[in-house]
Amino acid sequence: METIDIAIVGGGPAGMTAALYAARARAKTVVFETALPGGQIVTTDHVENYPAFPDGISGSELGDLMYRQADRFGAEFRTFAAIEKIEPSDLDFVLTDSEGQQVLAKSVILATGAVPRKLGVPGEAEFTGRGVSWCATCDGALFRDKTVAVIGGGDAAVEEALFLTKFAAKVYLIHRRDELRATKCIQERCFDNEKIELKWNRVPVEVKGADGKVSGLMLQATNGEPDEFLPLDGVFIFVGVEPKSDLVRELCDLDGNGYVKIDPNGLTSYPGLYAAGDVTVSDLKQVITAASGGASAAFEALRYIDDRLCTIG
Repeated sequence: METIDIAIVGGGPAGMTAALYAARARAKTVVFETALPGGQIVTTDHVENYPAFPDGISGSELGDLMYRQADRFGAEFRTFAAIEKIEPSDLDFVLTDSEGQQVLAKSVILATGAVPRKLGVPGEAEFTGRGVSWCATCDGALFRDKTVAVIGGGDAAVEEALFLTKFAAKVYLIHRRDELRATKCIQERCFDNEKIELKWNRVPVEVKGADGKVSGLMLQATNGEPDEFLPLDGVFIFVGVEPKSDLVRELCDLDGNGYVKIDPNGLTSYPGLYAAGDVTVSDLKQVITAASGGASAAFEALRYIDDRLCTIG
């Protein structure tokens, strides 16, 4: 069985930063990523709050720069490699991928991130890929001169609504409350955009379709007003995320929402197992905090391995 120093599961900003720090310290480091390196950041059109880029940078460009830097220092990226099991083996860990291949790692950093939460309403699954989407950057261009709706009220929802105005003729922003949760400066840009119309105090209860594609949303009022049908060509859903923590559910402590509990240095409740990024318990989930968490987790994983060597010696 192949033996490595540090296995990093997930190739987003947290995983790539952890890989940079670990590989730069000359640890044999392998990143396992189910797609291409970059994580969800590659679906972000414009990142304007990452230091050192005063004019902003696209998510895909930022992700590529992070990947190239980690690769330069010798981190190995195994893309389209889905880890399905992490099992303790004495002081080490055995990782098994979807094809049954196994590696033995002295330490593991979980950086699997989180995935968009679904609405769970009729029609959502049926019309996924046929008008229902969770990625405006990926699918926005398909709705040129059409009418779409964005569901949500946080930063992600408002930013995606703004991005969609580059293509769509009309963008409805649907929120269950009477005020948005997004950062004030983002809200201001939303309110100033003539293409965006707010639908306050509304929740979607069904995605309607015709001829195999989305035709609109049934909206239920939360303030006693009448329900309504909103004709649409597309629906973009941004109502939060769910952590991808199933791999360690039986190994370490999670909070009530499934996020991995860590100490300030990224250590979980299981020795040698670290976590960083959106999969962890944290108030602020941004690229910079993911990168910071990845750096801390790698530093502590390296120290954990060194301490083991000193003990053995």
